[in-house]
Amino acid sequence: MNLRNVAIIAHVDHGKTTLVDGLLKQSKTFRENEAAFNQTLILDSNDQERERGITILAKNTAVRYGETKINIIDTPGHADFGGEVERTLNMADGAILVIDAQEGPMPQTKFVLKKALELGLKPIVVINKIDKPNARIEEVIERTNDLFLDLATEEDQLDFPIYYAVARSGKAWNEIPDDAGEYADLTPVFEAILDHVPAPVVGDKDQPFQMLVTSLEADSFQGKHAIGRIKRGTISPGTTITLLKKDGTDEQARIDKVYVSQGLKRVEIEEAHAGDIVSLTGIRSAGIGETIADSDTPEVLPTIEIEEPTLKMSVGANTSPFAGREGKYVTSRQILERIERELETNVSLKMEINESGDYVLSGRGELHLSVFIENLRREGYELQVGKPQVITKEIDGKTHEPVEELTVNVGTDYVGAVNGEVGRRKGVLHSQEEQSDGTTRLVFEITTRGLLGLRNHLLTLSRGTAIMNSIFVKYQRLGTDIPRMRNGALVASESGKAVPFGIGNAQQRGEIFIHPRTAVYEGMIVGLNSREEDLAVNVTKEKKLTNMRSSGADDAIILTPPTILSLEQGLDFLEDDELLEVTPESQRLRKKLLSKTERAKAKRS
Repeated sequence: MNLRNVAIIAHVDHGKTTLVDGLLKQSKTFRENEAAFNQTLILDSNDQERERGITILAKNTAVRYGETKINIIDTPGHADFGGEVERTLNMADGAILVIDAQEGPMPQTKFVLKKALELGLKPIVVINKIDKPNARIEEVIERTNDLFLDLATEEDQLDFPIYYAVARSGKAWNEIPDDAGEYADLTPVFEAILDHVPAPVVGDKDQPFQMLVTSLEADSFQGKHAIGRIKRGTISPGTTITLLKKDGTDEQARIDKVYVSQGLKRVEIEEAHAGDIVSLTGIRSAGIGETIADSDTPEVLPTIEIEEPTLKMSVGANTSPFAGREGKYVTSRQILERIERELETNVSLKMEINESGDYVLSGRGELHLSVFIENLRREGYELQVGKPQVITKEIDGKTHEPVEELTVNVGTDYVGAVNGEVGRRKGVLHSQEEQSDGTTRLVFEITTRGLLGLRNHLLTLSRGTAIMNSIFVKYQRLGTDIPRMRNGALVASESGKAVPFGIGNAQQRGEIFIHPRTAVYEGMIVGLNSREEDLAVNVTKEKKLTNMRSSGADDAIILTPPTILSLEQGLDFLEDDELLEVTPESQRLRKKLLSKTERAKAKRS
């Protein structure tokens, strides 16, 4: 049977998962009465993926087109999940690069294309969303050509085909259509895969078996699935293999079952060959980046290189006065066991234990870490999280810090405010370009330190319209301190339930984060002060009742609706002396030292 292995890569929200939907539907992978046939973002099955509208986990699917089986690898488009991209591109021979016809190449476009070209994948470009009112197709093609000139490692990589699509409608063309509303389907994309993506190099099927483990999945019935592309040879159930571990050791195991993808399902088969993307069970201790090889000829494959983490934060068992009330898993041991399970499959995540016994998680960015914390919360864990910290690096005896390229698309009216805020954080403006839709694209270079908490500030400054993307570019010498970016906190001075009278008094001092009747404890943060210093407030204070009436005594208390922070906003809010308490039901900001007296002593010392 003919075979093609192709990855779909793009910047976040440029439409690659929607394109996969169309390929699945047109290839008749589903019957028209199946639920999936009427779904969108079919591969984004994870709850957070659907809620956030982004791909977090790389996924494999397979379709048939004529006599050819096409394995499709859908990869994340957000820079924080680049580890998923780096490891899964190893399974492909070609890559479909999807680019928005209005936005053009963006920071993550550059990242994913660079990785694909370094691996020697044959690129196919799809200009998507050509029906947008502000589509700039010719200009986007020109920018795409410039991007390939910058990144190509071989001359033949500059010769790539371009197709045009409205993936949402399942349409694609070889040439720019006069009318994107005319009838079309995705046949040009299928034909492009057959014409431009090389078939896997199979070689002699009697060669000794060899496969790199690219992904792992857990199954309550079959145990661990080791997923990868067969480099050479064949594999069948019952075969004894050698697992070559990263630490240089090896162990024997026996293959239980062999699966391949068919649509969204796994199908058990009796034999798989070089080039196939397979899922093997029976290898309990397999890890990502390890080699499964023939027992008589156990030769190791090069491991997958993953870029280093740039951000870290501490995670520990909840120690607040409300600890244990809302979670199912509340002990340090339970949290550690869950982190260790995550480390098996989340290759970009690292962990160490600090002097206080907290677990320090290191990842690729705030979104990467917050998605994991949100998963823990949803699974019933209760924990506390410290302020995200940038990971520095010693180079030639000097301390260096990560620097990122930041792209901001914002309404032209807000350009001055955005420039001012990024400049305050020591960011340097590299380019500024007005777009045809009334927005301006600003490109900065800024340290990862300067980026912390920036997204919320820009959304506030631009009334929720700024779109911000960043990608790591280099390390540079550690710069001067960045001034504190937020005012002091309003901190509860008493424990109890918040009441309208107490909140009414507190809101005169700043912005409130809680509703009336919210349970609070001493040291819990209930708002943001309008001044720089922290301020203790009693939100549990009731109105005193007297027999005497005074002018205005019976006036109703008018409360401003509270600001409810998301998990990412809560992490952005934190200072060094604060923690975020996360439970399945709540999240609470708090001071590390709950007592006002203890905080005063710590300040003096």
